Amino acid sequence: MLMRISLIVAIVAGLATAAISFIQVQEKIETIKTDRNNERSLKETAQQELAETRDTLAKTEKDLKDTKSELAATQQERDKAVADATAQTRRATQLNEELNKTRAERETAQAELAAWGALGISVDQVKLVIAQVKQLEEQRLVLQDEIKILTRSNTRLTNELARFIVPDYKVPLPAELRGKILVTDPKWDFVILDIGEDQGVLEHGELLVNRDGKLVAKVVVRTVEKGRSIANVMPGWKLGDVIEGDLVIPAHPAS
Repeated sequence: MLMRISLIVAIVAGLATAAISFIQVQEKIETIKTDRNNERSLKETAQQELAETRDTLAKTEKDLKDTKSELAATQQERDKAVADATAQTRRATQLNEELNKTRAERETAQAELAAWGALGISVDQVKLVIAQVKQLEEQRLVLQDEIKILTRSNTRLTNELARFIVPDYKVPLPAELRGKILVTDPKWDFVILDIGEDQGVLEHGELLVNRDGKLVAKVVVRTVEKGRSIANVMPGWKLGDVIEGDLVIPAHPAS
C-alpha cells in the first residue's frame, strides 16, 4: 500500500514537472515568435525605407540634372547678352565717331560757304553747298537717333546681364522719371502707365505709386512700349487701392 502511494506521488510529481516544463517551453516559443515577428516588422520597415531612399536619390539625381541643364542655358544666355552688349557698345562708338566726323564736315562746309560768299561765288554754287550742308545735317540727325536707340538697347542688355550675374539686382531708372497711372485692373493687379521707352522706362524696373505724397503701392514693369508701359502691383507693397491719376516715381533711381 505504501509503495502504491509512493508510486502515485512520483507519477503526480512527474506530471507536475512535465506541466511546468511545457509551460516554460510554451513561453519560450511565444518569445521566439514575438522576436521573429519584430524582426520581420523591422525588416519590412527597413526595406520600405530603402525603397523610399532609392526614390529620393533618383529624384535628387533628376533635379541635379535639370539644374545643370538650366545653369548651362543661363550661361549661354549670359554669354549672348555679353556679346550683344559688346557689339552694341562698339556700334555706338562707331556712330559717335561718324557723328563727330559729320559735324566737322558741316562746319568745314559752312566755313567754305562763308569764304565763297566773301569771294563772290555764284548763286548756283551757294545753293549746291547749302543742299550739301542740309544733307549732312539730316544725316547727323539720323545718326543721333540711331545712337539713342543703340544706347537704350545697350542699357537694356546691360541690365539683363546684371540680373543674371548680380543677386537681387534692381534695375535703375532715370532719377527725373515721372509718370501717372492711365488704367488700373484691381482683379489682376496690373496698371498701364503713360511713360515708356522714350522716357527711359526699362523692363523689371520698379516704381513707387503715390497719391498726395503718400505711398500707395510699388509696381514692377513687365512690358515697355514706345510711349507707355504695363506693370504689376508687387505683392506685399499694396498699401491701398491704385486708381487712375496716381503718380509714379522710380523706386531705384540711377545715380
